[in-house]
Amino acid sequence: MAIIRPFKGLRPTPELAEKVAARPYDVLSAAEAKVEATGNPYAFYHVSKSEIDLPEGTDVYSQAVYDKAAENLQRFIQDGTLFQDNTPCYYIYKLVMNGRTQTGLVCASSVSDYNSGIIKKHEFTRPDKEKDRINNIKTTRAQTGNVFLAYNDVPEVNFLIEHWMTDHAPAYDFTAADGIQHSVWVVDEPAAVQNITTLFEKKVPFTYIADGHHRAASASLVQKEFEEKQLISADDPANFFLTTIFPASQLVILDYNRVVKDLNGLSKEALLSQLEYDFSVVPIGHMPQAPTMLHEFSMYLDGTWYRLLAEEGTYTTDPIGILDVTILSNNILDKILGIKDQRTDKRIDFVGGIRGLNELVKRVDSGEMKVAFALYPVTIQQLFDIADSGNVMPPKSTWFEPKLRDGLISHLI
Repeated sequence: MAIIRPFKGLRPTPELAEKVAARPYDVLSAAEAKVEATGNPYAFYHVSKSEIDLPEGTDVYSQAVYDKAAENLQRFIQDGTLFQDNTPCYYIYKLVMNGRTQTGLVCASSVSDYNSGIIKKHEFTRPDKEKDRINNIKTTRAQTGNVFLAYNDVPEVNFLIEHWMTDHAPAYDFTAADGIQHSVWVVDEPAAVQNITTLFEKKVPFTYIADGHHRAASASLVQKEFEEKQLISADDPANFFLTTIFPASQLVILDYNRVVKDLNGLSKEALLSQLEYDFSVVPIGHMPQAPTMLHEFSMYLDGTWYRLLAEEGTYTTDPIGILDVTILSNNILDKILGIKDQRTDKRIDFVGGIRGLNELVKRVDSGEMKVAFALYPVTIQQLFDIADSGNVMPPKSTWFEPKLRDGLISHLI
């Protein structure tokens, strides 16, 4: 069963919460972070993307970046921008986007659960990204990137959270520039804290990583290193990592689309011809049209959108084989375009559905990319089925929105 713990969160003073809150470090570039932080000395980007405070051209994986993050974090603590709660707490984090609400529990999840499979995974991780987070955690002695977990609904947990929100005022409540409302409650009463801990231990057999595989893996590797060097005891905070756990019924997965730099030496006509072996191919005009069902794809090539419908025989019925990302990977990216490993091949890039289909048009029309593919979103049940089967999805299969903000709650180790 899932082991979670309350913790002494590091968080902003209420009047600065909106200024501190920053988009997750891995969804924007250093240049974008620098623009968003302009004129805002409180922005958590000074910690999560600390290269913005170093000379342009600085290697973002250099020790100087991690040292700057630690320096800026300590400055925020010393000047009162951030403070640490005196007692271990849980936190309730509600997000509202386009009228849809999702409410999660911010807690410290067990590294042991991650290692043993109680926390289930559905993606492989990349060593370079793991190393980046490891260096960040070790240097700052903080987990500032939240791991987004999901679980099958437990009515008792949902009731307790809803009851707390009804009876208590939020510590933070603001609407960010992108229109997403962020509200946070602090659960600090000992009885309520114990009830939550006990409910998860009795009612939640597994949790699932929805977003944050690299953050979770890095926390595990840091804990392992500290343990091997005998730097931590059994009750040390490093044995846990920062998570927010959401009930599955409240979650929606967006599409995660692909753009490719070239046609692997093929002409447009040759590509279309080869696609017809495995797909029904129909041109649908110049206006973007998203797929409307499973096994349907939208392709943008040379100013025209095409509807691709996978023929029977291009997929299997097992949890991995039935996924549209698998169909695309096997029958187009690998078979026709020669992309064998999407994690390492520099010819392919990924575009989260939140950016819309016009982002695909922009990147192809600019000449940066040659062709784009839009996919129908994976469902949360498909994600659970794959994780339960012990399999992993192809890279960049899911995009969750809305996203948690960095800086609102951090976990010191």
